[in-house]
Amino acid sequence: MTCSQCGSDVAAGWAACPHCGAPQPGSGTQEAQAQAPHSAQVPPQYSAQAPPPQSAPAAAPAFNFDIKRLTRDDQIVGGASLLLLISLFLPWYTASFGGASASLSGTGGHDFLWIVFILALAAVVYMILKAGFETLPFDLPLSPDQLLLVLTGVNLVLVLIAFLLKPGTGATLINVSVGWGLGAFVGLICAIVAVVPLALPLVRARNAGR
Repeated sequence: MTCSQCGSDVAAGWAACPHCGAPQPGSGTQEAQAQAPHSAQVPPQYSAQAPPPQSAPAAAPAFNFDIKRLTRDDQIVGGASLLLLISLFLPWYTASFGGASASLSGTGGHDFLWIVFILALAAVVYMILKAGFETLPFDLPLSPDQLLLVLTGVNLVLVLIAFLLKPGTGATLINVSVGWGLGAFVGLICAIVAVVPLALPLVRARNAGR
């Protein structure tokens, strides 16, 4: 290679002429290319600036009704609550006067029995959800047994009051006889049956602790 400045011979790879000191074209580029690492495409998953992979959102549990998810006690509580709900619209009270007779439903005789309707409906809906999901898609304020015991216990108290407190009690009715209809007996029995499977384990545990 010949120096471009003085015309002297310069060995290949020299950055400057040994005679005049002039830099030689191409030598710096070749050296930089020799020392520079080979560029390679870094996969995004190994890049420090690449965002971490995000996990896919968990799918919502699917509803699939399976009666086998309900225990025997669950089926008793759910069935009794459903019948109690239906009984509220059956004749709870009968009245006879002057050879005529009439009947009155539970909710027609006492407005507070609508509370029983709501609580019994809540118990039935809970049983449907429990049979439809392996894991409930929401949290309960109490344990399932405690929540059901509260619902069925309140229902039993209200139904018992409605059973004993017939419409017209305390009023002066002449030649009017007020009695109970089929709905009152069905409702009272269902209210008792619904609470027994939940209250019985508590009674046994209390007796065992004595």
